[in-house]
Amino acid sequence: MSRIIATMLLLCLFVIPAYAKDPVRVIEGLVTKVSDGDTIQVIDNLGTKVKVRFYGMDAPETEKSNKKTGKVSKPGQPYGEEAFHALQQKVKRQKVRLDVMDIDRYGRTVSIVWLGNRNINREMVAEGWAWAYRQYLDRAHASEYISAEDQARKAGKGLWQQNNPQPPWEFRKTLRKSKEW
Repeated sequence: MSRIIATMLLLCLFVIPAYAKDPVRVIEGLVTKVSDGDTIQVIDNLGTKVKVRFYGMDAPETEKSNKKTGKVSKPGQPYGEEAFHALQQKVKRQKVRLDVMDIDRYGRTVSIVWLGNRNINREMVAEGWAWAYRQYLDRAHASEYISAEDQARKAGKGLWQQNNPQPPWEFRKTLRKSKEW
């Protein structure tokens, strides 16, 4: 009897996590703005603006400047601008489908962005424009994104041309500690 229970528990541990977390909502719309390498704005079919943070990836930070003074308000990272332009070329003024996975603390929809049958999140990682954001990946997506990152790293694509690139989450933490950000 206890063997049956143990077998069922093991089965649950290995089978249940294999399924991807379902999106909480699906939105279709037009990309009207690309803010950086992992954030866009979409206007949905009802005309609502939706700020979108890409699920499962984290791109290098772009430099932010005060629009009036031109003064740099937040420093950027190497390859931040390149990631921004790569994403812009892929999705700007394109109709996309958002598989909304969550809402972040800033009110952005955290989504897998689809252009036709292309997973743009995974593409950005595979092309070396972003890290797989392991901390926030559910088990079903983790191997896909981590494998894409490993292949980009081995091939020296994008940001992986650098010897030891600093992940964006560490960069942001450093800025917060130095009170620059």
